[in-house]
Order: sequence, then structure tokens, then C-alpha cells
Amino acid sequence: MTLHNLAQQSDALTEPTKHVSFVGPQKIPGSVSCHIASARTMGLGHQFLVLLVGCVSLACYYYYRSITSPLPIPQFTFDEFWGPGDGSKYREDSTIRPFTIAYNSTVIDKLHGKLSNLPHITPPLEDAGAFEYGFNGDRLREVVTYWRTVYLPKWTTERERFLNRFPQFQTQIQGLNIHYIHVRPKVGTRTGGSQKTVFPLLLLHGWPGSVREFYDIIPRLTTPTDATDFVFEVIAPSLPGFGWSQGSAKVGLAPRKMAVIMRNLMTRLGHERYFVHGGDWGTLIADLMGTFFPESVMGVHLSGCGVAGALATWKTVIASFAPSFFVEEPRHIPYYFPLMPFFKDTMLESGYAHLQATKPDTIGSALVGSPVGLAAYILEKFSTQTNRAFRSLPDGGLERAFTMDALLDNVMVYYLTDSITTSQRIYAEAFSVREMFSGELGKIPNRVPVACAKFRHDVMHTIDWALKDHFVNLVQSSHFDEGGHFSVMQLPEVVYTDLVQFVGKVKVSEFKN
Repeated sequence: MTLHNLAQQSDALTEPTKHVSFVGPQKIPGSVSCHIASARTMGLGHQFLVLLVGCVSLACYYYYRSITSPLPIPQFTFDEFWGPGDGSKYREDSTIRPFTIAYNSTVIDKLHGKLSNLPHITPPLEDAGAFEYGFNGDRLREVVTYWRTVYLPKWTTERERFLNRFPQFQTQIQGLNIHYIHVRPKVGTRTGGSQKTVFPLLLLHGWPGSVREFYDIIPRLTTPTDATDFVFEVIAPSLPGFGWSQGSAKVGLAPRKMAVIMRNLMTRLGHERYFVHGGDWGTLIADLMGTFFPESVMGVHLSGCGVAGALATWKTVIASFAPSFFVEEPRHIPYYFPLMPFFKDTMLESGYAHLQATKPDTIGSALVGSPVGLAAYILEKFSTQTNRAFRSLPDGGLERAFTMDALLDNVMVYYLTDSITTSQRIYAEAFSVREMFSGELGKIPNRVPVACAKFRHDVMHTIDWALKDHFVNLVQSSHFDEGGHFSVMQLPEVVYTDLVQFVGKVKVSEFKN
């Protein structure tokens, strides 16, 4: 195109304006005005979008920092008073006193009378699942009959003696009388003639368990074998408020405060370095001990591991969309996913936890001194938390995993000590506003070596990707296709083997360092 043609086109475009006169300000044609307004709107929209993205990005950054930034170890008061009365006048008695479980015939006869004069036990619904509505009434009658006619007649000659098979003691710590089992090994020599290393091991139970959970694993732990060059000295306390350990008279004895009491117990016994194993609430307390007192805890072995907090939740949700990328072995994916069945079971089975977290004294008052109610309430947990499939079995599957004598031993601990109310208060303290909003404990790194034993039918599992933000030195993560929540009582040999394997790894690691 020539310059002449361009000039002609330019003249043609501008020609109409030569013959038009305007009175007043010159007006812009409507189409041009719309384009200008549109351009301005687009400019403002673009700026708003950039600002919005920037604000969202900044908020996400600060949120990410808030959920990933570790918190420091808090300061502790190691002499906080939990006993009755005025703590200012308290003078701790550090004496270690031998303890024997002993109840006279009057107590046992009274229990026998209660089991004979039964209240009306409502039969189960005809078309309901065996344990769908709770502990099956027909099965409860069978348990009570066995308790009265078989178990109680051998209490003095067999069961009480069995519960006294290990040396037991009490000592006063922070105003509370704490009961514990203490078994020292008979240290021998290996085939090669070298002396065994003795590691102190603290065993921590949960609810509705007791020290009875450890009776089958203690002999394994304290008996030297040629398979290892170490053996354990076992300390198994009743948690405060459980069994023969005194409950707190003050508000606030949550798991992190119990960790301090357990640390003080080990110090009282002269142990500066030791291992800790825990299950249920004992899992949390053992974790807290490793987190708060790494100078004392050599390693933590846990039956079931969990981490609370936003980061672990996000990671679990993300992993649920592509589990194979986050779980090493495909056969272990059902331990964690899909999430929906877990949420469903949580809704179905967590009613007791909500009740105990809000009104523990109410349900405690209904159960204390009531052997039938106590048995139903406790044994239902040993059924459903051992394997969810047991809910469909007429007998609750109880004797598929445990002996009836072992189960009733545990119920007797609660009945004889009237500790059901004080034991349940741990839920109220752990889920109180003071604890839940005082900072996420999971954000304080646990830097000691940790092992997590995961049993297929346990209440919950957490993928290692989420665990490692808190357990920064997770050296062993094991999966077992059998077993449930009370694994150390159900499968003592499996737990023993896993624990020994873990301690061996820690021992080798420390030797190399």
C-alpha cells in the first residue's frame, strides 16, 4: 500500500468531522465511551485480582508457617502439688513402701452377693447386631455367672496370688501415693561370657486398662536370652487415679502433668536414662516424656501412634487422594484409608469419650460399686476396640483375644479400688480448654528415637509422612495384620519382639555415635 493510499484513507476517516459543529463541550461517541469504561473496569478488576491473590498467598504463607513452625519445650514445675488440702504445708515422704494386694473375705463375699442379686438385665433386640446397641445382655449374664461361680471361688487361692506375682510398691510423689510394679532381672551372662546390659523400661497403660495388661510381657522382658546382649528392669506404675495410685484432688492433672509425675518416679528410683513403652493414654504420656525430657528418655516404643494438629490433618487428607504415593507397601493402605469408614466408626464408638470428657463424675457415680455395670462398660471396650468385627459376634469375641480370667482381673482392679471415676477424669483434663488451646503439643518435636507398632484392628493409625513432623527420629514403623488396641495384653510376644528390635537399633546407633 502506497503513502498516497494511506493519506486517502486517513482523509476518509477524518472527513465527517470537518463539517460538524458542536455547541458546548465536545461529546465522545457512545461506543468509544463504553470501550474506555470497560478498559477502566478491566484495569480495576485486574488490580483487585492481583491484590486478592497477593493477600491469599500471604495468608497461606503465614498459615503454613504457623502449622509447621516448631514450638519450644515448655517450662515445668516438678513439685506441683496434686494432693488434698493446702500444698504449702506439704512435705514429701520419699520412702518406698512394699505393697501387697490383699482383700479380706468380707469384701469378696459382698461382691459375691451383688453378683447373685442381679438387677434385671435387658435382653438384646431380636433383629439387632449382637453388640450393636452396646454390651449384649445375654453375654453379660454369661460373664456374671462365670465371675460368680468360677472366678470368685478361686480369688484367694489363685487370682489374688497371680496379681501379687511381681514385687509392688508405693511412694509419694507430688502429694499422691503412686503404685508401681518393679521387677529387676536376674542378670546372667551370654554364651560368650559377657555381661548383659540392663536397660530400665517404664511401661505405661491407658483406660480402661491397668497394670494387668503387662503381666504376660514382664517375664519376657526381664528374662535374659542368648538372642540379645541386654535385658530390662521393668517399672510399671498405675497412672494417677488408676488402680492403687491415688487420684488428684486438684483440677488440671492432664497427661502432660502425668508425664512429670512419671519422670519424678523414675528419678526417685535412681534412673537417669531409660526407655518408655506406652499404649492408649500411655502412648501420649510416653510421647510427652520423650518430647519434654530427652536428656532422660533413651527411646520411646508406642503401641499405636497418632499426632494431633492441623499439619497432620492436611497431610492425611492429601494422602487420601493417592495413598500409594504415601504408604510404602500397598497391603498396608487399608490401615489408613479410606477415611470415611474411620469417621463412621469414630461417630459410632466415641460416645463414651465425649461423656467422660464432659461429665466423668456422673458416669463414674453410676458405675462405682456396681460390678455388673462396671463389667459391661469396661468389657465392651475390650470387644469393640480389639476388633470392630467382634460387634457382630454373640460373645463379643472377647475370648478370641483374651482369657476371661485376665479380663476379670482387670475389672477387679477397678472394682476393688473404686477408681473408675478418678480414672475417667483423664479425659476431662486432656480435652479441657486449658489443654486444647494452650498450643498444639504435636508441634513440639520429639527428638528421641521412636518406634511405632501399628496393629491392624487398632482404633486409629497415622501415616509416617504425618508422624515424622513430630517424631523427627522415627526409626521403626511396624505393621501387624493381627491385634487391636490392647496389643500388649493380646499379643505380648509380638510386642516384645518389636520392642527388642527397636532397642537393639537404638543401642547400635548410640554405640556408633
